[in-house]
Amino acid sequence: MNTVPPIPFPSTEARVLLVDDDRELCQMLTEYLNAEHFEVNSVHDGGQALQELRGKAYEIVILDVMLPSVSGFDVLREIGSSNAPPVLMLTARGEDVDRIVGLELGADDYLAKPFNPRELVARVKAILRRSSGPRAAKDDAGPIHVGDVSIDQSRREVTVAGKPATLRAKEFDLLHTLAENRGRVLTREQLLNLVWGYDFLGQTRTIDVHVAHLRKILAGSRVSIETVTGIGYKLVGG
Repeated sequence: MNTVPPIPFPSTEARVLLVDDDRELCQMLTEYLNAEHFEVNSVHDGGQALQELRGKAYEIVILDVMLPSVSGFDVLREIGSSNAPPVLMLTARGEDVDRIVGLELGADDYLAKPFNPRELVARVKAILRRSSGPRAAKDDAGPIHVGDVSIDQSRREVTVAGKPATLRAKEFDLLHTLAENRGRVLTREQLLNLVWGYDFLGQTRTIDVHVAHLRKILAGSRVSIETVTGIGYKLVGG
């Protein structure tokens, strides 16, 4: 007797690492993400998260701030390289300071608990569009050279005066954006929109902190980031 072949399950959109010590929340979010064809692996403390990220490739990490053994901020510090997957931070506290610290450490977005699971799914999709779409479109453009600094978008690599430099994900994106617009003044608001992909609410020193880190990396090169008082920043050098 002939049998009807099973309908193939749609291909997985992305692999998600969900890190939260609330097991019921993890189960609920996994169901919502699975319904959108995401492959989800959930772990419940920061140490497990770091082990997973060392051994497997993920397209995005959903990371709670309050975790046993290793905090979400410490996990973010460990994985904050230019080649790390994007990170959506979760926290039970709606304080601006948590949001600012997470974003300054390289998180791509922030969601305060309690939240609508559908909003989380929407934010995950938006982060993945930002991290893959524009970057993929620029991969064939070749490295950008400014003075003795080279920025290779496809490899996510930077050399300064001929030596490789290690940048966090958002530091790389910020430097690349400044290099694409070298000599042109960009406001903090423009940089937030271009690098983080959305407007910040309230006051934050996120851009200033990232620029300070980049200035240390560029020290000794022929390239610098200039402050244009009351407006923003521009990359100069040759």
